[in-house]
Amino acid sequence: MLPISPADNSNANTPPSLPPLRKRWYKVLYIQVLIAIVAGIMLGWLYPDLGKDMKPLGDAFIKLVKMIIAPVIFLTVVTGIAGMSNLRAVGRITGKALIYFLCFSTLALIVGMVVANVVQPGAGMNIDPASLDPSKVSGYLKKAHDSTVTGFLLNIIPETLISPLTSGDVLQVLFVAILFGISIALVGERARPVFDLFNALSMPVFKVVSLLMRAAPIGAFGAMAYTIGAYGIKSVSNLAALVATFYITSLFFILVILGIVARYNGFSIFKLIRLIKDELLLVLGTSSSESALPALMQKMERSGCAKPVVGLVIPLGYSFNLDGTNIYMSLAALFIAQALDIHLSFGHQITLLLVAMVSSKGAAGVTGAGFITLAATLTVLPELPVEGMVLVLGVDRFMSECRSLTNFTGNAVASIVVSRWDKQLDEQRLQAVLDNPELLEQPEA
Repeated sequence: MLPISPADNSNANTPPSLPPLRKRWYKVLYIQVLIAIVAGIMLGWLYPDLGKDMKPLGDAFIKLVKMIIAPVIFLTVVTGIAGMSNLRAVGRITGKALIYFLCFSTLALIVGMVVANVVQPGAGMNIDPASLDPSKVSGYLKKAHDSTVTGFLLNIIPETLISPLTSGDVLQVLFVAILFGISIALVGERARPVFDLFNALSMPVFKVVSLLMRAAPIGAFGAMAYTIGAYGIKSVSNLAALVATFYITSLFFILVILGIVARYNGFSIFKLIRLIKDELLLVLGTSSSESALPALMQKMERSGCAKPVVGLVIPLGYSFNLDGTNIYMSLAALFIAQALDIHLSFGHQITLLLVAMVSSKGAAGVTGAGFITLAATLTVLPELPVEGMVLVLGVDRFMSECRSLTNFTGNAVASIVVSRWDKQLDEQRLQAVLDNPELLEQPEA
């Protein structure tokens, strides 16, 4: 085997000698997105019908971003793996990432379960299970039954070598990219023209990402106007205790638990949040963490994380590192039990946790995964009627933003931690960028 050495990109990991000029405030992306979110909320609140008509703006932006996700992942992973001096590192990085994901996904489930038992947001509602309408969640139940772990694993294998690039399935793209990257490295110098082509192609692809991000305020405006117009702010008040408990728990998980992990690994969670604030606001506005996936991969790589680690950890994290979704599942399941006056013993709750660990992987990557994984969990726990999902259906849309934000932040932390764990983190570059995020606006050489 003759591995291909990547072209010299040391300039990308070296802080520029001259700081970039600061943009005027109204040209800063996160300010534009923030203004768009506020404008969308106001429109949906004051003119609900008009707000619902804004839905195509949000849908169009998410489609634009999904269009570029597959090429970004494919090129990042292929060039990263092909440039490795030791292909065993691929398995090593993947193994470390999965161990990290398993630990923190389980911890998120436990945190949600503990908070639900302490706060008991559903206590006192005294709802009769017979009064619930199962037809409202029948569609989610079908998807939950279809989303088995075996089916999920088999779905990773695509129909053809190039079909993932058109279907957009993240894990299928990752699977093909790993195979292709390993193949280029094994062929050696004879494959250098292909490697150089992909390396050069990655630059205009990421430029496309930058261009698409300019439309982020429009997408955030449309998505938020539709959400408020269609569901209304008043619908949150009926289940305010559950929504507030979930948001506070997720904030605790990010700032305290992930904060401790960040501090142990030599960086500040608050500085990281500041670094990815543009992407976080985009996720908040669109309720989709996928809308910011390409930008996050580019930002983490330019912040000092190794390209192979970013290419493997972040796409894998979108299916296996769903901290927000796991908090939601355990919290919502116990909320339903409390609201229906159903006592769950400690053994039942442990069963719930184990089932949720599996079902969260089985339904990963499915649209509306948070609600579908909840359905999958309840279907195998006979003590809880699945019809109880109706109780959280009305506020699920408002909780999806928090799920996406928590998942997104967890994957940003994971990319740094696994890079450091694998000794492929440029810590000097990371600290420079965290202290001065404007450094990323300097064009790469």
